[in-house]
Parts: sequence; C-alpha cells; structure tokens
Amino acid sequence: MPRLTTLTSRLAATVVPVLALTFAVSSHAAEPIRIGAVVSATGAASFLGDPEQKTLNQYVEKLNASGGVLGRQIVLTVYDDGSDANTANAMAKRLILQDKVDLILGASTTGSTMAMAPLATANKVPTISLAAATVIVDPVKPFVFKVPHSDTMAAEKVLEDMKQHGITRFALLSDTGGFGKSGRNETIKAAKRLGMTVVEDQSYGERDTDMTPQLTKARGANPQAVFVFGTGQAPAIVARNFKQLGLNVPLYMSHGQASAEFIRIAGPAAEGVRMPSPALLIAEQLAPADPQRPVSLNYKQSYEAKYKQDVSTFGGYAYDGLMMAVDAIKRAGTTDKAKVRDAIEQTKNFVGVSGVYTMSPTDHMGLNSSAFRMVEIRDGRFVEAK
Repeated sequence: MPRLTTLTSRLAATVVPVLALTFAVSSHAAEPIRIGAVVSATGAASFLGDPEQKTLNQYVEKLNASGGVLGRQIVLTVYDDGSDANTANAMAKRLILQDKVDLILGASTTGSTMAMAPLATANKVPTISLAAATVIVDPVKPFVFKVPHSDTMAAEKVLEDMKQHGITRFALLSDTGGFGKSGRNETIKAAKRLGMTVVEDQSYGERDTDMTPQLTKARGANPQAVFVFGTGQAPAIVARNFKQLGLNVPLYMSHGQASAEFIRIAGPAAEGVRMPSPALLIAEQLAPADPQRPVSLNYKQSYEAKYKQDVSTFGGYAYDGLMMAVDAIKRAGTTDKAKVRDAIEQTKNFVGVSGVYTMSPTDHMGLNSSAFRMVEIRDGRFVEAK
C-alpha cells in the first residue's frame, strides 16, 4: 500500500504520514466513498491513535473485500496529527478541501476534535469523533457526533461505585489537557450532586513523568480514595507513584485508561485499580444473552489475530465510529452529506463494542450509563468489579 507522500512543506515537520488504503477505481466503476480520519498515531496520545488507525485500516479492507458499501469501494485517508490540535485542524482542512471526503472520523483527543469541529460545521461534513469529553457534543453541533462514553458518565460511574463502598471523601488528580479539564469539571459537579467531598484537587501535565508531589498533597488530605482523570501514559505513572508512596486507599482511573497498555506501563502498580470501561475489555465474561457479546468477541478476536496485540477500547471506538458511518450511509442510500448527517442522527439501537447507541437531535453521543461496566485489574487482567 502506498504511503501518503504529498504533505505540504509547511506541515511536513510536524506531521508523520500514516498509511492510507487506496483502492484503484476504473473509469467505469462507481465513484468511491471517501472517508477521512485524523488520529494521534504518534505523540503523547499514540496510546489512543495507534489502535484506532489499525482498526480503521483493517475494517475498511474487510468492507472492500466484501463488495464495499452501496456497491462502491471505500477510499480511506488517514492523517496523523502527532497529538497536536493545531495539526489536527490543518489535517481536517486538507481532508475537506483537497481530499474531498464524504465523512470524517476523529480525532483521537478532545483538543484535536475541538480544533476540527468548526471546520466540520462550516463545511457541513459529518464528523464522528473518537474522543470523549462532553464538550464535543454539548452543546449539540449539527454535523459533529462522538462514540466514546462521556466524561460525565465516567465521573458518575466512579463516584457511584465509591459510594457503594462507603467512600464519600476523595482526592482528585486530573491532567491539564482538554479531556482532563472537562473530566475534572464533571467530577466536581457529580460530587456535589452525590453529596461527596473533593478533599484535594490537583492537576498535572500530560507529559509529566513524576506525580509524587501531587500525590503527597493528596495523602495529606486523608482521602478515602484517589481518582485520576486523564489519558495517555501519565495516569500509569501516577499508579506507580501511588504504589511507591505506599498509599493504602482505593485508586480509581477514568475510562481513558481502559486498555491493556495501562497495565503494561503501570506494571504491578495496576493491581487493584478500578475504572469504568466498555464491555469490550471483558467480552468473554459477558452473559450469552448480552447483545454486545457477539460483536465484542468478533472484533476482539479479529483484531488480536491480525495485530498480535491486546484489543483496546480506543480501537473499539474507531470500530464503532466506522461501522456507524457505514450503517448511516446504507440507510441514507447515498453519500450526500446532509442525508448522511440525518441518518447518523437517526441511529437507533446500533449495537457496538462500546455500547448500544441511539442518537437524537439533542443527543449526538447516544449512550446511557448502562454502556459502562466497572472493571478491576486482577492478576494482570481486567475483570468485572464487584
């Protein structure tokens, strides 16, 4: 497969091109469906973007091998924003103005998505984000949707689990990126609703390599638990620092760490950590009648067989975003952008690996709290939390 080699010199220093699946279309064949994607395949958020890129490549190849969509092949163009919001904006502009895509998937992070959203709105290009923060879809933006669970849902799920275990006072650590800031705000609001107290509120940089000072302050506030709201590799470092300091209270993470990569980086310090997660991470443990079991198992087994690495919930978001887009195009019977946008908004009971989606004019995420499962890391693997 050819590599993208026509990046402008202005962007070449900051953008690492990734593989694009390009399928030859004869002059007599139907015009291809052009899907663009912006992911963080490199940089601080590669934790998210790498499995997303792999998933999109894998499943577009599968779709084309089975005849495409509406009898048309898919041309997928994937750009790497290098975990930088400004680059994401430039790449979205390139996809819209130069590549003439019918639809965009991405970005991997909240910051990059928010940098792309005005372009999607102004050019009326349906865009399905793979990032999580509530701000992406609240307030509703007509052409912008997202598939990950919201930070509001994650905060409520974690705090409800704390309350069930008699915890009412906790310390909060959040990163300074878009996801962490939004998560912090939603956690504080959820704590007020649930009558809980944030005894210490600390922040850290997404690229920080030692959070001992923040955890030391948290320990001094005598919390009953610590909750870390962040993405990327930093929360795994927090877990290691937490272990080194000998803190003996429960440690919770947000859904931004629902990946085997977190266990790999945190090592033994991951043991006992609890977090909300899509059903995908415990696919084999789902009840036979659970509608997510077959789709989750199929994706997990297919991805792991191809790439020889553990499945990731972040790759799962890419799977859901792509399949939801395909479903909408099929129902619309066209790639007309306005009609595809309407079809996405009319999505009902779409079973993905991240939940069962029902969109509406007032809800461009389409998930409720039942889409989250509380999981705990035991013996180096995720299990359903009790």
